[in-house]
Amino acid sequence: MVSARVWDVIVRQICWCSLAWRLPAALLGSAVLALPAGAVAQDWKQFRGPEASGVVSDNSNLPERWSSTENIAWRTPVAGLAWSSPVVADGLVFVTTVVSDGDVEAPAGGWYGGGERGIPGDVHHWMVYGLDLDTGRPRWSTEVHAGAPQSSHHLKNTFGSETPVTDGERLYVLFGNVGLYALDFSGAVLWSRELPSSSMRNGWGTASSPVFHDGRLYVVVDSEDQSYIAALSAETGAEVWRTDRDEGSNWSTPFVWEHDQRTEVVTAGTDRVRSYDLEGQLLWELSGMSTIVVPTPTAAHGLLYIESGYLADFLRPVYAIRPGASGDISLADGASANDYVAWSLPQGGSYHPSPLVYGDHYYTLLDRGLMTCHDARTGAEVYGRQRIAVGEGFTASPWAYNGKIFALSEEGTTYVIEAGSEFRVLGNNALDEFTMATPAILDDSLIIRTSDAVYRVKEQ
Repeated sequence: MVSARVWDVIVRQICWCSLAWRLPAALLGSAVLALPAGAVAQDWKQFRGPEASGVVSDNSNLPERWSSTENIAWRTPVAGLAWSSPVVADGLVFVTTVVSDGDVEAPAGGWYGGGERGIPGDVHHWMVYGLDLDTGRPRWSTEVHAGAPQSSHHLKNTFGSETPVTDGERLYVLFGNVGLYALDFSGAVLWSRELPSSSMRNGWGTASSPVFHDGRLYVVVDSEDQSYIAALSAETGAEVWRTDRDEGSNWSTPFVWEHDQRTEVVTAGTDRVRSYDLEGQLLWELSGMSTIVVPTPTAAHGLLYIESGYLADFLRPVYAIRPGASGDISLADGASANDYVAWSLPQGGSYHPSPLVYGDHYYTLLDRGLMTCHDARTGAEVYGRQRIAVGEGFTASPWAYNGKIFALSEEGTTYVIEAGSEFRVLGNNALDEFTMATPAILDDSLIIRTSDAVYRVKEQ
């Protein structure tokens, strides 16, 4: 049963006045008419979209300038705390959140020690929302679990950091140490699987999101207990296979790599990068990562790109992998390439943001507000560390379109950077709300999630 506190939040959100108080009347009208009659917006079905790339085709309708009042189609407050990214399908924006009945410490950005926290004792509510894409109004909200948490999380993490995934018919929501849930687009729970709580490094909490491919969900649970990767039936939630992993805690989302030779599920880990076939058999592995792994792999130009970059480590690598590997493909001491490692960088990886391959270039957004660029095919440096902004941290992954790269800071400012061989900051778009979530990109708009709300940014 939904508590009185949570129900009050839901009622207030469904009320249109809760959407209106921050927006001028002119914007309210445009929110209702956000899409022409019969128009169908592009879906954004998983973390970072197609190929987990953060890249979409150029489109003059996509916004390049916005603020808290400019080019905002709607703003919908969302209670609770979560850093999951929004996903979009069939005219719905799906977001997850976790609402506490007690007081919650405000999130903090940057890079620091001392963010460990104990297990809270108050009741929490694990929630899923379906927002109308045209208006931002909640069509439905579903509580999938309620109770006192059985684990803790770092101050920079949340109990809802995993991004949902959809196949266009169902929504699949993972809450680490709680459960995996399949919902229809009306918000009804179709099936669920409990996930027993497991110990994460220093009690930092979970973040790896599920991925969908060809009727199956792939879930990686890397912890201080028994780590594993599992394939589940998307229709029923039944386990198809499970392979144990000799790994500790990780926070990277797996990547389904489809190429001419085969399809494989790639998992980045602190001990080893491992790739599995679709039946859970190990194909190849690679050692030489940093001691904390967060970024999600991606693929382009016939190569697989993997990186990690914990700031306290000397080794913060990037690897570009050729298809067809088998066995141990780790680099020999002093080597930067071999038969299957096309190129590598020993100190090129980022701590939190995932890499961006746009055109011929491989971009790395570093947490402390720097960007580097390399040739995506060879690894040759195009430019070294360039300062985006002084004093701002970056956790969300970058995205790109229309010859521009977009980097969203923790302070809620998106910096617009010229793509290509010369680094140049073209401008910035401030929402003035704290955020660490990566946006969704549609064919004419962005969906941005902050600590307080979800925005649809669209040319007005």
